Amino acid sequence: MQIQVVKSKIHRIKVTGAELNYIGSITIDKDLMDAANIVEGEKVQIVNNNNGERLETYAIPGPRKSGEITLNGAAARKVAVGDTLILITYGFMSMEEAKVFKPSLVFPNEATNLLK
Repeated sequence: MQIQVVKSKIHRIKVTGAELNYIGSITIDKDLMDAANIVEGEKVQIVNNNNGERLETYAIPGPRKSGEITLNGAAARKVAVGDTLILITYGFMSMEEAKVFKPSLVFPNEATNLLK
């Protein structure tokens, strides 16, 4: 049996941009993606702590050391610049793998979105 578990999480990150006229996705600073083991195109769940919205989209890399977190396309309507988000990815694995798996948890600087 395969179960779905948290693979990675970027906790308490601030929205730096919202671009409605874009195909879709979330742009994430590549340093943050690497730290959280998120790959380009991977599905990301977004939890908005400010308004309770939850949505899913896919990750695209932004410039390193930029702190960029931009919601693109329709997702831009679900956030405001400055909102605090939690980004979560999930993976499928066996029950045995899940019991020993350790997710990548990233806690960036809340003022700059950069790795501490």
